[in-house]
Amino acid sequence: MEIVYKYSIPALWMAWVAYWWIAARNVKQTTRQESFGSRFAHIGPLLLAALLLTLPDLPLPWLYERFASASALRFWIGTALVAAGLAFAVWARVTLGRNWSGTVTLKQDHELVRAGPYRFVRHPIYTGLLAGFLGTAIAMGQWRAVLALVIVFVALWRKLRLEERWMAEQFGDAYARYRCEVAALIPFLL
Repeated sequence: MEIVYKYSIPALWMAWVAYWWIAARNVKQTTRQESFGSRFAHIGPLLLAALLLTLPDLPLPWLYERFASASALRFWIGTALVAAGLAFAVWARVTLGRNWSGTVTLKQDHELVRAGPYRFVRHPIYTGLLAGFLGTAIAMGQWRAVLALVIVFVALWRKLRLEERWMAEQFGDAYARYRCEVAALIPFLL
């Protein structure tokens, strides 16, 4: 059973990364792309968060302290949340189709997608990733996972704001209406 606890969540994340890498090959041509510095401002923190979760021996022992005691129930709740969050992100990626990009871009013949998970939140990939990191934190029960979740939230919020600005420029009133009708990350809240 120890092997299940050790590898379930990493296996979910690795499957997601593999899908993301494969799906990234079939996208529309980019017509506008954020600068390298802007990309690094959200990719760098995401990599830092991943390292926090994966490095076994950082020189800050408090990161490995538990905020909750280990329990099978908490582990499985966290694992289910990781799976649900990553599945939600994949659903959003599939719905975006060839309009998708891992960085802030505008594509040739870019479309405003409001179908699938985009009916519930404007940035469902980020919602799914945040749910995945929250589930990881719940399952791990260590402060380093909470810190990783906060870092991911800040990085994605920064990226979201840039995307919102570009989408408003590209789609004008249609995007303004969409913003009024659909929450950014959490339905009816945020």
